[in-house]
Amino acid sequence: MKQLLAKLLVLSTTVALLVSCGSKDNVAPRGTDNVVSDAASKTYVKPGEYDEFYAFLSGGFSGQLSVYGLPSGRLLKVIPTFSVDPEKGYGFNEETKPMLETSVGFVPWDDAHHPELSQTNGETDGRWIFINGNNTPRIARIDLGTFETTEIIEIPNSGGNHSSPFTTENTEYVVAGTRFSVPIPQEDIAISEYKGKFKGALSFISVDKDSGDMGLAFQVLMPGFDYDLAHSGKGKSHGWTFFTTYNTEESNTLMEVGASQNDKDFIAAINWKKAEEYIAQGKFKEVPANYVNNEYSDETHSAVTKRLNKVKVLDPVECPGLVYFLPTPKSPHGVDVDPSGEYIVGNGKLSADLTVHSFTKVLDAIENKKFEGEAYGIPVLKMEDILAGIVKEPGLGPLHTEFDGRGNAYTTFFISSEVVKWKLGTWEVIDRQPTYYSVGHLMIPGGDSAKPDGKYLVAMNKITKDRYLPTGPEMNHSAQLYDISGEKMKLLLDFPTIGEPHYAQGIAASKIKSKKIYKLEENKHPYVAKTEADAKVVREGKDVHVYMTSIRSHFAPDNIEGIKVGDNVYFHVTNLEQDWDVPHGFAVMKARNAELLIMPGQTETLLWRPQEPGIYPMYCTDFCSALHQEMQGYVRVSPAGSNTELKWSVGEVDEE
Repeated sequence: MKQLLAKLLVLSTTVALLVSCGSKDNVAPRGTDNVVSDAASKTYVKPGEYDEFYAFLSGGFSGQLSVYGLPSGRLLKVIPTFSVDPEKGYGFNEETKPMLETSVGFVPWDDAHHPELSQTNGETDGRWIFINGNNTPRIARIDLGTFETTEIIEIPNSGGNHSSPFTTENTEYVVAGTRFSVPIPQEDIAISEYKGKFKGALSFISVDKDSGDMGLAFQVLMPGFDYDLAHSGKGKSHGWTFFTTYNTEESNTLMEVGASQNDKDFIAAINWKKAEEYIAQGKFKEVPANYVNNEYSDETHSAVTKRLNKVKVLDPVECPGLVYFLPTPKSPHGVDVDPSGEYIVGNGKLSADLTVHSFTKVLDAIENKKFEGEAYGIPVLKMEDILAGIVKEPGLGPLHTEFDGRGNAYTTFFISSEVVKWKLGTWEVIDRQPTYYSVGHLMIPGGDSAKPDGKYLVAMNKITKDRYLPTGPEMNHSAQLYDISGEKMKLLLDFPTIGEPHYAQGIAASKIKSKKIYKLEENKHPYVAKTEADAKVVREGKDVHVYMTSIRSHFAPDNIEGIKVGDNVYFHVTNLEQDWDVPHGFAVMKARNAELLIMPGQTETLLWRPQEPGIYPMYCTDFCSALHQEMQGYVRVSPAGSNTELKWSVGEVDEE
């Protein structure tokens, strides 16, 4: 124990030295010498021209997903996902509130970690991108036609959805592994009963190949370890998914020590095709579990919440051949599968070396029962029989690995703050480049697929001090772009990020077909007004529905009277524009809400409960034309119980 504490102290000191290395205020940026002389020309995209790649960076504790262009590093959009967003009204308007419903009610925030593009035949296909919510276990699906969140499914029997949502080769499934084991089903027991009573659950969420609709297909009940990250097999390993574990000690306190005792933890290899056989044979238990599935429709422009109450669970003890443990030093964080599907890289964050397993040898070890024991009834394969190779002393604190498709792998090292390039098969280190500072994930467009675009690498760094102008105690996290097209990596660019980018995905821009408008004739919102002639105001008791239209540069109606204190006023605003990039905003004074931001052809609803009599202005919040300032109107609010006539108008002028 003392030796371990001493090692941790050394590591902590090393980290402190590394992250404080640029602590002088307002000094010249460090690392400038590493930037190649022609970096500017390599990242410059002329005004009016497009970037070659999209990069999707998780927003971490912002709960969002941000979209950048590469190589320019230009921020293109922030997509609201798990957190309310006043800019776009997400989670504030009536149509998207259901997206943030959970089994415990409305949850307006989450910690978004790992985006993952859909794949076909192991290649990114540009249809959807998935991302996990870590705190309240969820997975979101974003439609890359609209760049909007269209579905969120809650993951039951999970204590934190970290090893998620990595896809299988044809997006048959996205997966979710619990970071924190908990009693399954949940119950009120002493925390000291952790060992043996706390369990993990690895979830396989099916994805409809045409619509993308998600459903919780089954869960695999696992020992009470922490399940950290995952990747699915491809090629020869298609049909398997690999999850890293730590805390195989099953500690429940002072984890930095208690969960670092074992020399080896495990990569859990799940044979999900075998799981499908067991499900088909009925060898599962239906376990009560409350969770929700929220889905947004581009036809009704509205989301609905579906409540579910049970899940199919497979127990590996009763399902031989379903799960095997691959011993891997030491507290492995990332697990990454090379483009061929043969090599499985375990990034043991406390290990001096990098361990690579061979899938061919894994199958051989299973067939010939080369086991060194078992854990909770799950066979543990002999490490020496599945090992493909070891990258010797490549750096300190390996976390994640991606591939360039040319036989090279790239691994981030948090403690030594660098990216290291090494060769698959020979395991020799080819190059290393510093990062600024303390890199976590890295991303090569397609770098976790069967067909990487090995041109650029993005390193996502935790510490940014001295890289940008100071902005008080808090600095944005940072991404750094490297050219990896040659033998040596070349640093090209820094750019700040939104929130904390845990992971990212990249894809050639040519693969994404972005929608420009919502066709008005296809709008099936129940309160749509497709022309100004459809505009009206309808009272149903205390509920008042305003069927409103917007077009450059007025609302219809723009004068409303007869609203009373205590009414629930629903402004259903339809944007009649049918031109790309002409949204209209809507806000009304003293609404306890956010604005609406309505895309062309779309309908959104703002709920307003006026508190006092008076005249309330409303206006467009998005500068839409030269007469944007004139795009305004008034609502008259009378006392509760008054007899003010309900009426509305646009363009009516009293004659003298």
